[in-house]
Amino acid sequence: MRVVEREQRRFMTGNEVVAWAALAAGADMMCGYPITPQNEIMHTWAVLAKEHGLGFLQTEDELSAGFATIGAVMAGRKAFSATAGPGNVLMQEPISMAEMMRIPAVWIIQQRGGPSTATVIYSQQEVRLTCLGGNGEGHRIVYSTSSHQDLFDYTIKAFSTAWRTRFPTFVLGDGYQGKMLEALTLYNPEDRGVPLALPEPFVGKPGTPGLDRPPAHFRNTFSIEDELYEVLTRNIRDYEEVTPSVVEFEKDGCEDAEVVLVAHGIVSRAAREAAEMLRARGVRAGYFRPITLRPFPATALANAARRADWLLVVESAYGQLAGLVREGLYGQSAADVRTYLKPGVGISAEEIVDAVEREASSGEQRHGSKTAT
Repeated sequence: MRVVEREQRRFMTGNEVVAWAALAAGADMMCGYPITPQNEIMHTWAVLAKEHGLGFLQTEDELSAGFATIGAVMAGRKAFSATAGPGNVLMQEPISMAEMMRIPAVWIIQQRGGPSTATVIYSQQEVRLTCLGGNGEGHRIVYSTSSHQDLFDYTIKAFSTAWRTRFPTFVLGDGYQGKMLEALTLYNPEDRGVPLALPEPFVGKPGTPGLDRPPAHFRNTFSIEDELYEVLTRNIRDYEEVTPSVVEFEKDGCEDAEVVLVAHGIVSRAAREAAEMLRARGVRAGYFRPITLRPFPATALANAARRADWLLVVESAYGQLAGLVREGLYGQSAADVRTYLKPGVGISAEEIVDAVEREASSGEQRHGSKTAT
């Protein structure tokens, strides 16, 4: 299906972008339940689905939406869902089932403030939940977007990655991205040589199981420990094998940096601008943005931080990205990791510049005090 006849610039909200990107990726089914700030994904998809003869199901809650998405994929549909906040919490049970059964569904998460109902506006407080929310040793892939072009590009990529790896795949946006208007380029993936995964039924295939074809066997319940261990070991091995082909990041100015600003999502835009502002003031600042939060680009970050005296992790959460950074750098880098944290609140480039100057000043004072002692 061709979304546009040729590449074109459009001006739309991020939620509208997601629906158009799913259409461009060949998705043919969405299951969801309304929750702000992702509602317009459902609204836009409902219109597109009617125009193009595709599927749309609004369920009674997020649990049902998650399981319906899995069922649609198993029946041969290229299905996805979208949610936020408390809905993301409820979705974790079906997502965990998809992890165990290796069902390649796609979830779009537009983060909002928490805990509980909190605000319906914006945050980066769903990093841990989205990356690690399932119980047990679940495996998933999480792309963090920073712009409307990212939302389009990585929603398309999420479908290809999910069906290629058979791991549930997420696009982690936020309320700002979902609601704000921004220009982007729409395109047909095939025109750019982007391969699209072709879905097929996981169950209900023609023929007699065991005679004409292998039987379809999907389990998420195991009677004894050794059975579970065997499946988990296989999933862990598969995840580690695909990690090098999945992990993504951006960096700039890290070669001679004395401080590296680390941020993801929409905050990374402010961090990049702050690095440029600091360079103009004579501070050798670098910039690092993890695009995949899971798997996390730990080795790339360690290399980027190799010459730096310290890192400043900037996020609209209370250390959720910083936790991933510290875990990733453990044993690979001795760089001092500091933070600028504003849970549930937007962050500007000017704030980051001020934070770097304060931290640099306090660091000099600490160093001077130790020397005097």
